[in-house]
Amino acid sequence: MSMPHSSSSTTSSSTKRKEIYKKCVLWCDISCLCYIVDCYIVDGRTIPTTQPPFRQYSCVDWSLHRYQAPWPLYSMNWSVRPDKRFRLALGSFVEEYNNKVQIISLDEDTSEFSAKSTFDHPYPTTKIMWIPDSKGVYPDLLATSGDYLRIWRAGEPYTLFECVLNNNKNSDFCAPLTSFDWNEVDPNLIGTSSIDTTCTIWGLETGQVLGRVNEVSGHVKTQLIAHDKEVYDIAFSRAGGGRDMFASVGADGSVRMFDLRHLEHSTIIYEDPQHTPLLRLAWNKQDPNYLATVAMDACEVIILDVRVPCTPVARLNNHRACVNGIAWAPHSSCHICTAGDDHQALIWDIQQMPRAIEDPILAYTAAEGEVNQIQWGATQPDWIAICYNRHTEILRV
Repeated sequence: MSMPHSSSSTTSSSTKRKEIYKKCVLWCDISCLCYIVDCYIVDGRTIPTTQPPFRQYSCVDWSLHRYQAPWPLYSMNWSVRPDKRFRLALGSFVEEYNNKVQIISLDEDTSEFSAKSTFDHPYPTTKIMWIPDSKGVYPDLLATSGDYLRIWRAGEPYTLFECVLNNNKNSDFCAPLTSFDWNEVDPNLIGTSSIDTTCTIWGLETGQVLGRVNEVSGHVKTQLIAHDKEVYDIAFSRAGGGRDMFASVGADGSVRMFDLRHLEHSTIIYEDPQHTPLLRLAWNKQDPNYLATVAMDACEVIILDVRVPCTPVARLNNHRACVNGIAWAPHSSCHICTAGDDHQALIWDIQQMPRAIEDPILAYTAAEGEVNQIQWGATQPDWIAICYNRHTEILRV
């Protein structure tokens, strides 16, 4: 895999996104929150806007905690273990081979973040994810994607490398991984997406019993050509028991759904009319009939119903610049958060579908930069985390 090359500050959003997925590189930015009003509230100051984007709502006080990392950040994920309520994993974005992953935790007594473990990682991580183990019965594992899929065992102060999962052992070159998803129902399954048009489903031997120190290993359960071009994201669905159904999006502009029990065919859920690449995919956590996707350089998020293929049931289009992230509420079927280059993270209530969703109900507005990454706490649904520049913030909503 070649070294990521530097880019000027004037690089277009489209060019940046091509670097993101083909060279494991991404950009970042954001900072401040208010209810939707005809002004922005930034660091306690009310700043009127000449073009109020939303209906008027009242303001509210927010509980917010911030952490500053030693380097620019991109990837981020919230731990779901019950004994690690405010633990996050962060991945650096440095345009060099040597990057970092850091595990941080919030002390609820002092309201301060501290770094618990930091370790080296080849290239920036395109995604980082804790094992979806809400009961704490599996080893405390962390997965990262970049040139390959890697599994780590978290610890303080040291995190141990467990294994690298590589399905291309006969070549000195690799097709970078754009994303992956860890199956919530069966944590022994991980699905990856790649620029080589494939999705790969890995089986992990994790040592499910607490106290076991067996090395983690993995094997390919199946690999399939999922799209006609690069695959940019993959996500398991909770439908059908939550183990076998997954969807992917790619550069061919389509959303495709697969069933591990019947891989001889797939279902096209949506195709972009202009065949614009689709970058992100997220399933509704409470109603598996719905999923959200976003196209490259698009200012809107598309909500799809798998029961009505190819026809969006809603378009969330209040962003003024391209959308970077989407996250469904873990506890509600009708709330979703979107984040974009317009310095905003917006929370939407979509329960009135199929009627048009005109305005979000909450907005997080950044004075400093672009909203690059957003995560909704799975075990703490009243908290949302974001990344911008060198900062991570968690916000009580």
